[in-house]
Amino acid sequence: MNHPVIILVEPQLAENIGMVARAMANFGLSELRLVSPRNGWPKKGAHSAASGATHILESAKLYDTAREAIADLNFVLATTARARGQMKRVFGPEPAMAEAHRRVREGQGVGILFGRERTGLENDEISLADAIVTFPVDPQFSSLNLAQAVLLMAYEWQRQATGSALPFAGGTESLPAPREMLVSFFDYIEGALDSLDYFPEDKRPIMVRNMRDIFHRLALTEQDVRTLRGAIRALAERKP
Repeated sequence: MNHPVIILVEPQLAENIGMVARAMANFGLSELRLVSPRNGWPKKGAHSAASGATHILESAKLYDTAREAIADLNFVLATTARARGQMKRVFGPEPAMAEAHRRVREGQGVGILFGRERTGLENDEISLADAIVTFPVDPQFSSLNLAQAVLLMAYEWQRQATGSALPFAGGTESLPAPREMLVSFFDYIEGALDSLDYFPEDKRPIMVRNMRDIFHRLALTEQDVRTLRGAIRALAERKP
């Protein structure tokens, strides 16, 4: 195993199972185990809710009990929104997935237990886990949708796996404008404003410097300068 196993204990709604598969696929998880899903498996509606992540549903494994579903795993986390009075370590998602990464690198099998939509995991099921994972939610409204809970854990797994690398950058392909181009732009806009008597004579030097500083703070690229100069030219040459 090179990533954690997601284990749903007695999930009730097909749509929730499908959305769990979608959340897993979003963040690089692929192994899903189902413990006694209500009305059996497969369930109508799961595939449409998976929104393309049907490969996870088609390879999902079915178990009768949580004990059977975790039998081959070395380390198990149980998710819960409530304190259960059990003497276990309690992790948030970040340290939980750091521990999961460490164990997976060592070749251990890691699983995360998620409970029923309405009641969550039972205490006996939580007692099978090595540690508890809970989320820093508003205590006045701590209930999470099943797929949301899986999404939070899957996101944290992928974030640590990739070092928070984003799939694409928002940077520009245009180079920063060279000084000659920028100064020429300053000359052009200042000349256009001079022709309109925009600057009071006694304040022109400081207003020019302030205007130049505005453009410097924008860190204009070559394309930015060409675009701005063209727009200003269009306004300056506009016929009355």
